[in-house]
Amino acid sequence: MRIDVLTLFPSMFVPFIEESIIGRAIKSKKVEIYIHNIRDYSLDPHHKVDDYGFGGGDGMILMPDPIYRAVDALRKEDTKIILLTPQGKTFKQEIAYNLSGEKHLLFICGHYEGFDERIRGLADIELSIGDYVLTGGELPSMIIMDSIIRLLKGVIKDGSYTNDSFQENLLDYPVYTKPRNYRGMEVPEVLFSGHHENIKKWRYEQQIERTKARRPDLLEKR
Repeated sequence: MRIDVLTLFPSMFVPFIEESIIGRAIKSKKVEIYIHNIRDYSLDPHHKVDDYGFGGGDGMILMPDPIYRAVDALRKEDTKIILLTPQGKTFKQEIAYNLSGEKHLLFICGHYEGFDERIRGLADIELSIGDYVLTGGELPSMIIMDSIIRLLKGVIKDGSYTNDSFQENLLDYPVYTKPRNYRGMEVPEVLFSGHHENIKKWRYEQQIERTKARRPDLLEKR
């Protein structure tokens, strides 16, 4: 998979693409990530990319031309363009799975007061990570990329995500490690039984109970 990101703040992505699982995925060539400064596509002598909005109002608006130029330079036949905006569809695990099957993703990160409405015409999908407003689309793009990249074949072990929360609209079961007793809190005995069917059953029951207590809305979808 190839991922291109259009942003006004490329340095924000440096630790994201160099560290941990994402960094290893890039080194092992499971994914290619390229960060592009929108200012590089501006024809203005000072690389200006924003201006005041027509009709008045506070804040600066991203102009369409630099972003259209960037998309024209980067888009291929199989490119899926994602616009990050609070007005977009709420990102969920199902969307992550769908996007993980794409060959080329292009993220457009808005900033400041917003972007010229005509930029929406470029997007195949508009995504939001929740009902709140951030200063820009950089953090949401990283969150969405992280969610997608971990699903790519060979990035992590299959078993590490097949039981993730939101699989089959259930939250994940509780997990434990050493010590067996910590400050009086005991690890459930069934996990030491060696009986795989009983452990599997216990985990499924825990998923149901946890989902019922914390996200009953998910059970309604089952």
